[in-house]
Amino acid sequence: MKTDLEAPAKEPLSSQDTAIALEGVSRSYRSRRGPVRALARVDLRVRAREALALVGPSGCGKSTLLEIVAGLQEPDEGTVSALGRRGARERLGVCAYMAQRDLLLPWRDALGNAALALEAQGVGRREARRRAAPLFERFGLARFERSLPAELSGGMRQRVAFLRTLLAGREVLLLDEPFAALDSITRGEMQEWLADALAAEERTAVLVTHDVEEAVYLADRVAVLSPRPGSVVAEIEVPLPRPRGRRREAMTDPDFARLVRRALEALER
Repeated sequence: MKTDLEAPAKEPLSSQDTAIALEGVSRSYRSRRGPVRALARVDLRVRAREALALVGPSGCGKSTLLEIVAGLQEPDEGTVSALGRRGARERLGVCAYMAQRDLLLPWRDALGNAALALEAQGVGRREARRRAAPLFERFGLARFERSLPAELSGGMRQRVAFLRTLLAGREVLLLDEPFAALDSITRGEMQEWLADALAAEERTAVLVTHDVEEAVYLADRVAVLSPRPGSVVAEIEVPLPRPRGRRREAMTDPDFARLVRRALEALER
């Protein structure tokens, strides 16, 4: 059951308003230590063009849930759809998935790595690079098009990876802890950058994070998962305009602090 921390319920979403729907989703798998139940009857809906953050303790199935939405896994029980597509192959066709690691190819320059999303769709290499090039200035990567991944900072590598995700052209963006490997200063800078990027892109986005402040800063709504097997125990609306300006200023706002406290209380329960 969801906790009393949940915001007042909105009107039920129609099929046209819903981009992602999960009903009774459960997932188990085998490990060296035996069977593991990762998710237990997850019910969750994501509105079209909403940014939703998933938070929860380590091992609660957040990444598994994201992979199920993306079509990289199928649930053992329950149903899942993305933009009305139910099959794994169909979901994969409308979702762009960004893993925790940037997964840039070390022998390709930054522009070539970003353009790879277009090449995977059958666009020729030269044409793919031509289409990707104008976005490098927009994403703070101007003059680094020819740089190899080893020559880029961690934050810049993540920008290239996010640009590659956008160039896939999918309407649903799935981001699995994109800043987990960054130091705290770079992570803060990237949170501000991603907030602006998500506001500029009219797409549905689901972000997995361990950082409650990051979740409240970036999302329209925060879904809190229980310890494994993960299930949704709270959904917290974030009624603050997005993007939320400078991160340091946003986090000192009393309303922001209240929302963070509610999410932390849900996690503690």
